[in-house]
Amino acid sequence: MPDQTYRQAIEELETILRTLETDSVDVDDLTAQVQRSADLIRLCKQKLRNIETTIDQVFENLDEEEDEPDYAADEE
Repeated sequence: MPDQTYRQAIEELETILRTLETDSVDVDDLTAQVQRSADLIRLCKQKLRNIETTIDQVFENLDEEEDEPDYAADEE
């Protein structure tokens, strides 16, 4: 599911975890569940990194705006 949201990925991880905790997962299915969990964790980490980058850029832009001279105030 390439367009999966962070929330959807976390919910799926929680579902897998509950399944593993109840010991109801078939041994043959265990490898697939663990691999899917790893994929979901990678997806979540990537989304968090992207969000962090975006937030950093927003704050950098704010800092740059504060450093710019206010020409409108000079014209008054």
